[in-house]
Amino acid sequence: MAYDIVLKRIYQPVDVEDGVRVLVDRLWPRGKRRESLALTDWYRDASPSPALRRQFHLEEISAEVFAVRYRGELRDAPDSLIPLMRHARRGRLTLLSAARDLERSHLPRLRQALFQALHEEDAEDREPASSPCFSHQIRNSSIPGP
Repeated sequence: MAYDIVLKRIYQPVDVEDGVRVLVDRLWPRGKRRESLALTDWYRDASPSPALRRQFHLEEISAEVFAVRYRGELRDAPDSLIPLMRHARRGRLTLLSAARDLERSHLPRLRQALFQALHEEDAEDREPASSPCFSHQIRNSSIPGP
């Protein structure tokens, strides 16, 4: 199944095509009132940890190191993706951030992690729970023998 996950700055105008709008930042965006954002949710659990965000913001680590560490944080907390996956399964999901440069922010890595988790879950759903050729043996095994 194809999923529609788009990235957008929180300061861009709200669009009817945005679908579900989720702010994925630990900090509230400066100068924005909640009512003006048309948010579905403010979800902090999938954003980078405060320490990682601070290191990247202060340029103590490179963008590459940030990406690797953030993917590690997501891998270590796979349940943090579940609410976002639910939204993505229902239609367009717009991930929002106050970051000036979205491509250097955490959002592209989060989107990639969501796509990967959704596709892995879809693949698991396609595999049968048990082999149909052995179903008669399972049914007959509960019948006592002569």
